[in-house]
Amino acid sequence: MRLDKFLVDCAVGSRSQVKAILKKKEVQVNGQIESSPKRQIDEKKDRVTLAGQLLKHETFVYYLLNKPQGVVSATEDSQHQTVLDLLDELAHQKQVFPVGRLDIDTTGLLLLTNNGPLAHAMLSPKKHVAKVYQAKVEGLMTDEDVVAFGQGIRLKDFVCRPAQLQILESDQAQGSCLVQIEIAEGKFHQVKRMVASRGKKVLELKRISMGPLHLPHDLSEGHYRRLSAQELADLSGFHVDL
Repeated sequence: MRLDKFLVDCAVGSRSQVKAILKKKEVQVNGQIESSPKRQIDEKKDRVTLAGQLLKHETFVYYLLNKPQGVVSATEDSQHQTVLDLLDELAHQKQVFPVGRLDIDTTGLLLLTNNGPLAHAMLSPKKHVAKVYQAKVEGLMTDEDVVAFGQGIRLKDFVCRPAQLQILESDQAQGSCLVQIEIAEGKFHQVKRMVASRGKKVLELKRISMGPLHLPHDLSEGHYRRLSAQELADLSGFHVDL
């Protein structure tokens, strides 16, 4: 790999910025100053430093975000703050994007990456990747609703795949409940529409898992972290390069 490409991949800067840095002789390869952008290096073996700091090559990066309300699942928007606005500069330089989307008023787990093949695999209808949500519902869901979800809710434009509905809490006095819903697809407003088809209304919705990824209990809304080694290992089941 060319040295300039390595430096760009490490989010040091653009190609032109990297060339300027090299001219200043701030980069060392295996302890020797290197100013040529064409220098070929082994990104797995050679030791590259910038101003004394060791650089680690990453082609793909992965962010786990606890999306808050009021933020859109997009890379840019003229009216609203986007999920990308919540991430660090590296995410912008790496051109990450959200894997799927959450409605503006939905919170919870959102994966952002620049790994296109992984995103495609996780969103492919053929994969039936499970997505689990917790919802506060206006109205009391019943055992009949559980059966209906398991059989596949029929909406106006399509029939949902069988889904799992669990009633976690019921407040008879308030006429509301807390439920957990697992679906294997992700149509527009699907969870809200499924609940509405049973005569109830979703008041709050949070995604707590997607495939092998789970929302950490200690990750507050609006905060993010990079995926752990174990989480990356769990994603290896999608059989794409990570």
